[in-house]
Amino acid sequence: MFNTEFQDVGLMPYAEAWRYQEELYNKLLAAKDIDHPFYIIFCEHPHVYTLGKNGQSNNLLINSDFLSKINAEYVETNRGGDITYHGPGQIVGYPIIDLFKCGFGIKNYIHKLEQAIIDTLTHYKISSERLEGAIGVWIDTGTPKARKICAIGVHVSHWITIHGFAFNISTDLNYFNHINPCGFTDKGVTSLEKELGFCPDMQEVKSILKYNLTQQLNLNLS
Repeated sequence: MFNTEFQDVGLMPYAEAWRYQEELYNKLLAAKDIDHPFYIIFCEHPHVYTLGKNGQSNNLLINSDFLSKINAEYVETNRGGDITYHGPGQIVGYPIIDLFKCGFGIKNYIHKLEQAIIDTLTHYKISSERLEGAIGVWIDTGTPKARKICAIGVHVSHWITIHGFAFNISTDLNYFNHINPCGFTDKGVTSLEKELGFCPDMQEVKSILKYNLTQQLNLNLS
């Protein structure tokens, strides 16, 4: 198992969290040939729309004035994927790990992130799955009710990862009305609260998710 430092940094502006990831990335990169712990960061962000490097800016359906009105930001990033929303009530996870040391390919790594979310939802007796051609975790795929509960977008350089996943727990889903989430116009979004019919305990969800990440990624969290 790989020693990994876990940090829950709470509510943090997106740009600040990105800078922090880069700082930890550089530490891990500088220690390539020695035994250095990986990192997993959990946080929440104030309202922000982020666009992946291959995304289409026209998937943001509102202008800057309306962004200000709803107290949201817009940030273009270097992660994969298209546009998504981050906000309070969402677990945003940023694993900063060395895929080469782990023996993971990029697709395999993303598969393991998806599985950790799927296993967490299984704890709450919610059936979820992958959707071919669409990274992330979905409910009721293959039906008109297909909806995403977790978005995933990563960036890998020198085999070290940044960015990660956004898991909707008690997220205000109205914010997704102002984008084509992940570029889709024919699929919805959901949250754990919406699926359960009540708001789960955030710390409990984090604890279950942490465990499932350790199992999938072969990590020993400190």
